[in-house]
Amino acid sequence: MPLFDRVAYFASAHDLHELPADTGSEIAFVGRSNAGKSSAINTLANHNRLAFVSKTPGRTQLINFFSLGDPADGVSLVDLPGYGYAKVPPAVKAHWDRVLADFLSTRSSLQGLVLIMDARHPLRDSDDAMLDWFGPTGKPVHCLLTKADKLSRSAQTQTLKAVRDQLKLKQRNATAQLFSSLKKSGVDEAENAIGAMLRAKQPATK
Repeated sequence: MPLFDRVAYFASAHDLHELPADTGSEIAFVGRSNAGKSSAINTLANHNRLAFVSKTPGRTQLINFFSLGDPADGVSLVDLPGYGYAKVPPAVKAHWDRVLADFLSTRSSLQGLVLIMDARHPLRDSDDAMLDWFGPTGKPVHCLLTKADKLSRSAQTQTLKAVRDQLKLKQRNATAQLFSSLKKSGVDEAENAIGAMLRAKQPATK
């Protein structure tokens, strides 16, 4: 059965004290605002409205949890608010910067990260900072280079190679692939990578 075949929403949180119990296994999706994160989640789940899609950066302002199968199994996908907000008040940005940092550093059930980057503008400073910051956890990162359909075939090949070379150069515990929600390409590769992160459960950090 495909990994996302039975994905369903089950909880949201605006702050850390509202989070579900820190048990089971979770994979978090994170990325710059408007990089295509919600569209990628919807495509993987084969569901048009599972994750809210907006053309206004910064609109996803909740941590949303989606179960992969029976919620009692504790296997979840977590949709985190985008970073690099363009159109939100400073207080909102400060709140989500703090919540993101605390969640990613203290959530023991978190097994890995899916980093969403627009294939036309990968590894921006904020993406690189996220990789720098998350690296010491030792947990894996899988990068989805979304909106790949906006690039020519040759540009796709060059971009993917450049990103992989940069990840290797900086010794990231990270992999990368091309992805297109519009063309529904890269779905199987993404499922395999996410499934591998869930199967290789990381020891809880102190």
